[in-house]
Amino acid sequence: VQLQASGGGLVQPGGSLRLSCAASGFTFRNYPMYWLRQTPGQGLERISGISSAGSTTHYADSVKGRFTISRRNANNMLYLQMTSLRPEDTGSYFCARDEDGTLRGQGTLVTVSS
Repeated sequence: VQLQASGGGLVQPGGSLRLSCAASGFTFRNYPMYWLRQTPGQGLERISGISSAGSTTHYADSVKGRFTISRRNANNMLYLQMTSLRPEDTGSYFCARDEDGTLRGQGTLVTVSS
């Protein structure tokens, strides 16, 4: 299982970013997928998930209404569109094949600061 997140960076509060995750080494279309993040001083938080076909999504209360998860099975890609970003969204973001993040790849750093 290989998962590589990208798209992080520095953004001002209220701004937007789109994260991408390239998956390989398994049959991507057969698995639900997840985004997790680790923020300063806190543990790993599961923030969003999507079913294998992309028909069902769920979000943590902390990001609901601001983040949108999606996937493109033809390209083995997972996405997270993040809007209305806040300083407390700062952290490392990971894509994972399991909801606990055991099977996660290298993360991408998001910094929300003015």
